[in-house]
Amino acid sequence: MTTWSEEDSATYRAIAQVAVPRRREMVETLLAAAPFPTGEPLKILELGSGDGLLAEALLTRFPLASLTALDGSASMRSEATRRLAAFGERARVAAFDLTALDWWDRMFGVDLIVSSLALHHLNDAKKQYLYKAAAERLSPRGALLMADVVDPQHPAAREAAADRWDALAREQAEALGAPELFQRFLDERWNHFRFPDAADQPSALMHHLVWLRHAGFAAVDCLWLEAGHAVFGGFKLAGASAPRPQAGN
Repeated sequence: MTTWSEEDSATYRAIAQVAVPRRREMVETLLAAAPFPTGEPLKILELGSGDGLLAEALLTRFPLASLTALDGSASMRSEATRRLAAFGERARVAAFDLTALDWWDRMFGVDLIVSSLALHHLNDAKKQYLYKAAAERLSPRGALLMADVVDPQHPAAREAAADRWDALAREQAEALGAPELFQRFLDERWNHFRFPDAADQPSALMHHLVWLRHAGFAAVDCLWLEAGHAVFGGFKLAGASAPRPQAGN
């Protein structure tokens, strides 16, 4: 795997608001998919936590949860530590190497493992090993939820994803009144479907779901798909879900 640099981290922080398709919607989908009541104590592990945006949202949604945020970038960990300081001992930030195995014991007994825009840096075999390790180590009620780039399987689908990604980046930059961010998105050649990078190894969505099922998850699903980015995951309990509000409540 090509090493992610601190320069890459700085670029991502600068353009993420436009470079990630419908980022708020993506995060909200991840939160809604967590199969736990909001008032329940949880142990959460985030892989590739970046600047802590998703961790902050999870700790806010689940006020009795504790979360460990792992990232390989020192500057990202610094940003996450600052963002999560208000949560006190409920939040921990630590270094890790996604491709290594020395952090896998952190998954033992965790209720929810989440990852956003990180696992596409692993090749197919390492994704499969990770899914199996997660299924074996999660608590009996646990879930593994991910938001990531996925690989379209037909040239027409790839072109459509590339076009949609560019269109959404432009739309989001215009909404922010920051057209220069869209230009930087183009200049940085961030659209993987137009400019493949050796550091990015996205897999087909169908493959992810098959691998999760084979890893031992009782239920697997895709919850959201936009511009070649998906929210998907596996659930240890096929029928586990957070209670929905009743009419009139």
